Amino acid sequence: MQKKLKLWDAIMLVMGSMIGSGIFIVSADMMRNLGSGYWMIVVWVITGIMTVAAAISYGELSSLFPKAGGQYTYLTEIFGKKMGFLYGWGLFTVIQTGTIAAVAMAFGKFTAYLVPELNNAAPLFQSGTFQITWIQILAIAVIILLTYINTRGVESGKLLQNVFTGSKIIALLGLIALGFILVDVSHLAENFSFGTDSFNNLKQDDKGVFLQSGWESISGMTLMGGIAAAMVGSVFSSVAWESVTFVSGEIENPKKNVVKAMILGTSAVMLLYIAVNFVYINALDRDSIAFAANDRVAVAASQNIFGSAGTVIIAVLVMVSTFGCNNGLILAGSRVFQTMAKDGLFFKSAVENNKNQVPGNALWMQGIWASLLCLSGQYGNLLDMISFVIVLFYMITVFGVIYLRIKQPNLERPYKTWLYPITPIIYLLIGTAFCVLLLIYKQQYTWPGFLIVLLGLPVYYLINRNKKTD
Repeated sequence: MQKKLKLWDAIMLVMGSMIGSGIFIVSADMMRNLGSGYWMIVVWVITGIMTVAAAISYGELSSLFPKAGGQYTYLTEIFGKKMGFLYGWGLFTVIQTGTIAAVAMAFGKFTAYLVPELNNAAPLFQSGTFQITWIQILAIAVIILLTYINTRGVESGKLLQNVFTGSKIIALLGLIALGFILVDVSHLAENFSFGTDSFNNLKQDDKGVFLQSGWESISGMTLMGGIAAAMVGSVFSSVAWESVTFVSGEIENPKKNVVKAMILGTSAVMLLYIAVNFVYINALDRDSIAFAANDRVAVAASQNIFGSAGTVIIAVLVMVSTFGCNNGLILAGSRVFQTMAKDGLFFKSAVENNKNQVPGNALWMQGIWASLLCLSGQYGNLLDMISFVIVLFYMITVFGVIYLRIKQPNLERPYKTWLYPITPIIYLLIGTAFCVLLLIYKQQYTWPGFLIVLLGLPVYYLINRNKKTD
């Protein structure tokens, strides 16, 4: 692997992979579950602490194993090939590819704001509830384009990542500043007037549309369930920062730069997210956040800030954001599948680099599967299931830091986890509470994703059985 990525490139990859479409949408569901500006910010702060704690903990592993594959490599080195494969299987089937599909679809849907003909056009194909639309075709075109650009060499992907990530950070900072300057009526005091009281409003009509009447006060364990449900959105918006570990083999001085990129990148993004949610709470009242059309809170807030031009401004911002996000996800994910192939746990053809010294076959395999998920229309359902699975793998990896400290205390550690063991324990406690509450209150977010990962077990045994018979 050629070391073509500097520290700045690694930070841009972390931030660009994290900031996709979630921050513009998930706050609606969070408000429906909690009904209070106070609790919405609390959930984002908890998610921020959790995310940065994980990044700090991962830093120790990135300095111990500074090679391509990242989290897959850490899990394999610490817990064995089976655990590494299950993570890689989940990454290929749902986590990375499902996220790529969903982000590409978000690009398509917001493009349809600017080009209404995309929404109004008849489906290209329809059979029952299954259909193929122009928005899906646009999403696939974006995936194919970004995959092609990344096959041209890591420098092509790096340039695109830096430009688009820089653009969306500047745009978000502008939105944050103008969200307080240009708003005629501030709803900040109103949204915080409920204090620590919490409410939910999850009633729907027979078409699945949320009803705007019927806020109910919640407390105790019901509030805990509401926090866990709200965190599904904030956690999903805050993942993918570990993508930088996938390309460790191409980063200059990975023992130091990977951990710096993770900590600086995640901290900056979580501060941006919290600030953007203050803008929502300032620009909109509770009902306008909770029942924004199609959950597009950012569009509703932008219309209050910029007037009729708001929709166009946010549509362009989301297009820039999702395009850059997908570039980072596509660039990074393929390196894991190449590393798995080298270990004999993925298609053999994914091993080789192309003439541009990047894993071309792995890139196309990832792109084709993500495109099929776009066509399936099931990426949204898949993504609801995977926040639980992603956090489980994060927890196993963070636990790996503690496990290695006990099992191999004399290993040379170029970077040691800050405030060890407090930092990994904080993550494990919050992660455990999140997963347990979801298992109790929101099982539809848990067992389907867990089942997808477990389906990897027979595949793993099949692969290894074939090896024994070779």
